[in-house]
Amino acid sequence: MSSFNNPHHMYLFELVNGKKRLAYGRSPADAIDILRMRLTEEEMKDVIAERHVRISQRDLQKHVAELG
Repeated sequence: MSSFNNPHHMYLFELVNGKKRLAYGRSPADAIDILRMRLTEEEMKDVIAERHVRISQRDLQKHVAELG
C-alpha cells in the first residue's frame, strides 16, 4: 500500500514550559498516540494535547528554536 493513501502530517504541540514538541500522524489524535509510545509518562504530562498547530516539512526549520 502506498503511503500516499494514508498521508501523515507534522504537528507542534505546546508544552507547559512554552516550548513545543514535534510529532507526526494522520491526525492530531494519532500524533498524540505516537508521542505516548515515544515519551515517558512524566514527559507526556508536559504536553498540552489540545494546543497544536500543523506544519509542513519545509517549514520545520522555522520552528527549530521553539522545540524543547
